[in-house]
Amino acid sequence: MEYGFVIDLEKCVGCHGCSVACKQANGTPPGVLRSNVVRGTEGTYPNARRTIRPMLCMMCETAPCAEICPTGASALREDGIVTIDKDECIGCGSCQTVCPYGARYLWESGEGYFEDGPNEYEEVAYATAKKMTMDKCDFCIGHAGTGEPDPVCVRACMAEARFFGPLEDMKKMAEERGGGAYLPEEGTNPRVFYLPVVDAK
Repeated sequence: MEYGFVIDLEKCVGCHGCSVACKQANGTPPGVLRSNVVRGTEGTYPNARRTIRPMLCMMCETAPCAEICPTGASALREDGIVTIDKDECIGCGSCQTVCPYGARYLWESGEGYFEDGPNEYEEVAYATAKKMTMDKCDFCIGHAGTGEPDPVCVRACMAEARFFGPLEDMKKMAEERGGGAYLPEEGTNPRVFYLPVVDAK
């Protein structure tokens, strides 16, 4: 089975609950988020409006990161999840340069947020983290065996704006609401879809 992901922009309030939950679960380095919320505006006065777009790895079907990786560390699994083999990754950053969504970062050091050492979440993550390798969202496959089927960001979303499940179900949900992938012109065929904001009548 292939997995897909849907984010309902009509429901999302930009609270960053997804970012915080992901940060806690994965203990990412200072200043780094696997899941983040991009705020902006569109239109012009008097018809301008605020935009909120949660971002994560789009798990592209045609993944430029996997295509450019010189060691094969970045790869597409049968279930549609793009992974990074830390034992094969050399931290060259090639994948980061070709990702249209800014989903990847280099894990440069084991330094935490505080001078007196890593916090409890960082301790867990840093124990297995490999310095100078690339990292990104992996739909929480690293948390397999915890008994929780959904990624932590889905479980943390107070607005219930996030959905995770079989790819065909996620595609159908997007199609029924007139949603789709972000930056389709990139030709990457993402498995993350966005439901649009419904304009008030």
